[in-house]
Amino acid sequence: MGKTIAEKILSEKSGTDAYAGQIVVANVDYVMVNDVTGPIAFREYEKLKTKDLRKDRLVLIPDHYVPNKDILSAEQAKEMRDFASKHGIKNYFEVGKGGVCHQVMIEEGFAAPGRLIVGADSHTCTYGGINAFSTGIGSTEACAAFTTGRLWFKVPETIKVELTGKFVGSACGKDLIIRIITDIGVDGANYKVFEFHGPGIANISVSDRLTVSNMAIEAGGKGGIFPCDKLTEEYIKDTAKGEWKAVEADKDAKYSSVLRYDLSKIVPMVAYPHLPENGHPVKDSDVKIDQAYLGSCTNGRIEDMRIAADVVKGRKVADGVRFLVVPASQKVFRQMIDEGIMQVFLDSGAFVSGPTCGACLGGYMGILAAGEKCVSSTNRNFIGRMGDKNSEVYLAGPAVVAASAIAGKIATPEQLEGQ
Repeated sequence: MGKTIAEKILSEKSGTDAYAGQIVVANVDYVMVNDVTGPIAFREYEKLKTKDLRKDRLVLIPDHYVPNKDILSAEQAKEMRDFASKHGIKNYFEVGKGGVCHQVMIEEGFAAPGRLIVGADSHTCTYGGINAFSTGIGSTEACAAFTTGRLWFKVPETIKVELTGKFVGSACGKDLIIRIITDIGVDGANYKVFEFHGPGIANISVSDRLTVSNMAIEAGGKGGIFPCDKLTEEYIKDTAKGEWKAVEADKDAKYSSVLRYDLSKIVPMVAYPHLPENGHPVKDSDVKIDQAYLGSCTNGRIEDMRIAADVVKGRKVADGVRFLVVPASQKVFRQMIDEGIMQVFLDSGAFVSGPTCGACLGGYMGILAAGEKCVSSTNRNFIGRMGDKNSEVYLAGPAVVAASAIAGKIATPEQLEGQ
């Protein structure tokens, strides 16, 4: 019987003939931890009193509370810094040299086709956008993985997603994944992997694929994996570290279910509070906003910044609205300057920050007061996610976030025409 991409990667990494439902122990290519999850893993490691440490496979990226917001976050960051120094870990990205963990993992070439990557952060599934099996784990699991180089997995079932057509207007990958989650619910893919197929894939940019894979977890998924094609190869050609191998599914692979989408029918979507499954077409929405947030591991790449800049160029942010722009990495920040995008945002009245997860998780900056509403390019809109429990977060793509900042209410770029 043929295999899915997930089954093939886990078979290769475990040295077994693995199929969905089986338990395997697999060799992990990279383990990533951040400033929140890393310290717990480091303490567990020190308890083991072992010298076994896969230094070359461990990646440390402070991003959640950077720059440090208080004494506690400063202590967490120091614990990570000290661990890297003590053990001579070269893959440590100090503030000012990295950014949001998932963006850095791709930019620095740790993520690549065919690899098995785990990270102590739920959105580690992002790297499926470039044909890797990647998934989130806990801190103690991360400790086990960077100590032994191995970790156990239950091989997941796979949902086949067949894509045809091409996006129309400002529709994008964010709209596709909100549509999927709206259709199947936030538990519709529990412990399963989305595997994307069909001629429509060639019409989806790699940046959009990363967005789609990033939010697989919002449907309960272990991952969301795209095939490796020419677009993928072009995207990683200057960054991927070491050897990598593209993985294709067999034609007779077994899937738990099949979903089909014509991309030309996907319209700009917005997920209402308080779950990503509450998707609605933007055109049917009439929601005034207090804040628009562009950034995060979901939509903080240079491609997202370009899209948003095209929308706001020559326009001003609406009175009474804060427009926060947060690039996903220092490299994206520099590109924004080099391409003149930074100037466009500043001229529009936006607030531009260095890379950080701070506002996305309601950690600091951009905190919402009771009753305030924010349209955000992030991936979660749970109660109290970005501030007071009586605030509201609406999820949308970068074009809609930018257009909403100008309109003062949730809107598409097309609805700005004439303004």
